[in-house]
Amino acid sequence: MTRSSAQPVIMTIAGLDPSGGAGVLADIKTISAFGCYAIAVVTSLTIQNTQRVFQIDNQDTEIVRSQIEALAEDFEIAAIKTGMLPTAEIVRETARAIDKTNLILVVDPVLISSSGFNLCDEGAIDALKVSLLPLATVVTPNVAEATRLSGIDIHDEATMRRAAGEILKMGAKSVLITGGDAGTGYSTDFLLDAEGASTHRIERVVSPNTHGTGCTLASAIACLLAQGHSLREALPLAKLYIADAIRGAHPHGRGNGPLNHFSRWFQK
Repeated sequence: MTRSSAQPVIMTIAGLDPSGGAGVLADIKTISAFGCYAIAVVTSLTIQNTQRVFQIDNQDTEIVRSQIEALAEDFEIAAIKTGMLPTAEIVRETARAIDKTNLILVVDPVLISSSGFNLCDEGAIDALKVSLLPLATVVTPNVAEATRLSGIDIHDEATMRRAAGEILKMGAKSVLITGGDAGTGYSTDFLLDAEGASTHRIERVVSPNTHGTGCTLASAIACLLAQGHSLREALPLAKLYIADAIRGAHPHGRGNGPLNHFSRWFQK
């Protein structure tokens, strides 16, 4: 797998959300919106809508491996974004495929759905810490995911910093914890990397159409990194994209609706 110098090819390795709000479908929309070319490996078929997850059907590890190998031998891949990796075997297989490639890797540790459905088992979390995080250019947990990975209960910026430090010790080059300041008028993200700590705060967009924001943010960052931006340049651009995609969202479904991945901001 090598980096493309033309239209960057971004591989997403994640679950399929048939409602189109999250998972590989959200990733493909985001990657396309940023002018990159999306290829996808499906790790799990989920049965869900905008209201809840009903069931998941995880793919066999060999099927996941075959998808990765078929795409890797044909495309010059610039960056990889991972999402739902439901089992330890799938995590380890993904890590084996990515290891020693030197590719940009954005790890979105999808552990639980917004409706409270567990999307991976405990073995997968352990494998994520040991096998995949050491390969990550950046890992992008939300507050709940960062709490679960680090074992630290996050309730303010100090505990967010401690949790980021614990995750950084697992081997990732950088950690971006998203979704701080819950219940306030602001959305705060905390970045920790070799350069130190950085806090990024923007006004929160109040909307029920926020399904898939984590997937979308991670995919946007992968695209921007593949296009040559530094992480500190990519983060505010990705956040502006998310905010506009929420503002421009249409009320699809009866629950927590999807973003509008082709909203006005990117077309300016």
